[in-house]
Amino acid sequence: MAKEATMAATRPARRASGGRPTREEAARRDARLLDVATKLFMERGFDCTSIDAVAETAGISKPTVYARYRDKRDLFTAVLRATIQRWLAPLSAAAEAARVNPRSVETTLHDLSRHLLAHATTPEVVMLRRTLAAQAVQFPEVAKLGYEEGWLRGVRAVAILLQQFADRGQIKVDDPAIAADLFLSLVLGNTDKHHGIATRPKIQEQRREAAVKLFLNGVRPR
Repeated sequence: MAKEATMAATRPARRASGGRPTREEAARRDARLLDVATKLFMERGFDCTSIDAVAETAGISKPTVYARYRDKRDLFTAVLRATIQRWLAPLSAAAEAARVNPRSVETTLHDLSRHLLAHATTPEVVMLRRTLAAQAVQFPEVAKLGYEEGWLRGVRAVAILLQQFADRGQIKVDDPAIAADLFLSLVLGNTDKHHGIATRPKIQEQRREAAVKLFLNGVRPR
């Protein structure tokens, strides 16, 4: 009996049918909801995506979706935030790696630019960026979110990275934030200027290498 009581005490609690979901279940549900919403926004655009369609595709009840998000704009904002977080991940990782295990500024910026460009040119990010631009007039607060939490946070992360290299004397920058903005503009500034026509990978890589080289030529100590 004592052994059975011990096993019962250590056995994971099961959620009763129809009860509240566990934290893990809720996290998986929310992740699936965002994944489905991202896919539908990417395929159909903002105007042609409905909460009904998201709920049905995700296999989640509409009241559950509305319990998490006020409306479609709130859901799109969550999708945008998640995309921004994925975009910023390599920036934060590069800054931490440069602090813990310093490498040359050239190697670091080339690696970072490859990660950023690869993410920025995925169909998901390209379509979300276009959707965001299309909704900027109607929902300026969403466009502001994309700029402040996307671009400006990216600039701050790269500025920290550049300041670390400047402190070691590998580069010279008067204003790390301006230098970071210029670096990102050089690397990413041409990712969506061809009206949906993809740039050939070879040309894209040549441009990336030239952008990093041009930036480094401008910040190397004389």
